[in-house]
Amino acid sequence: MGRKTLRKMVTTVGVLLAGAGASVAALSVSAAPASAAAVSTSTLQTQLVTYTNNTRVRAGCKAIRVDSRLLLAARGHSAYQAQTNRMSHIGSHGSSFVDRAHAAGYRYPQSENVAYGYRTASETMKAWMASPGHRANILNCQAKSFAVGVIYASNGTPYYTQMFGWT
Repeated sequence: MGRKTLRKMVTTVGVLLAGAGASVAALSVSAAPASAAAVSTSTLQTQLVTYTNNTRVRAGCKAIRVDSRLLLAARGHSAYQAQTNRMSHIGSHGSSFVDRAHAAGYRYPQSENVAYGYRTASETMKAWMASPGHRANILNCQAKSFAVGVIYASNGTPYYTQMFGWT
């Protein structure tokens, strides 16, 4: 897929999010949970940022900052997964996390974690830390930035994307 198509996809996701009442500049969009007991996406995202940085610090790495471009790419991929009801590292039109980060304007993506179905940030973090590949992404001390995007599918299932970057 070409960069022009990817940029259009990221722009479309941003427009869709903005059309849902979201502030694209602030990127603090919260999809409406399907049930009253569900936690807002912004709360899940914030909790996962905190859990990730706390876990990194306990392991001897530095806490890292959230990058708004990685957030746009992560939320866009979570939205795609929620729309298709399928968890995958392959996105719209066969895109990779590198393609999605570049389309969002982020030049040096490092890695991506995905998950779905976990109802709390704590459950999601435990699952990622129990997986060797996901754990390695979280504890890579060379990462300098990251973001977590969460979107609920129409059936109430949360889809998570966590992206890390080198800058």
